[in-house]
Amino acid sequence: MSDDCLFCKIIAGEIPSNKVYSDDDSYAFHDINPAAPVHVLVVPKKHICDMQATSDADEALLGNLLLKANKIAEILGLKESGYRFVINTGPDSGRTIYHLHLHILGGRQLELSAG
Repeated sequence: MSDDCLFCKIIAGEIPSNKVYSDDDSYAFHDINPAAPVHVLVVPKKHICDMQATSDADEALLGNLLLKANKIAEILGLKESGYRFVINTGPDSGRTIYHLHLHILGGRQLELSAG
């Protein structure tokens, strides 16, 4: 846990959130500035800055994060219609919080990204 990290404070219960899911390794909550009708963030409870800060030691944690996100998308009713996972990494990604997190986006037809 990082003392100055917004997501670490949310995980610790110091800052309120609209929780969707929690287990020993991950915490999921609704984004306060949603980009889609369903926009949930899934964060590891272990503080990791971003994907570039991960190592082989984080392999199980990262796999668990993806599997839990898939389960959370199903809980949110997105299984049939579909959904998107997004992980922003590095300065050009537009990330604003320096704690690894996965966005689950759904609830409407999503536009294709330029790329």
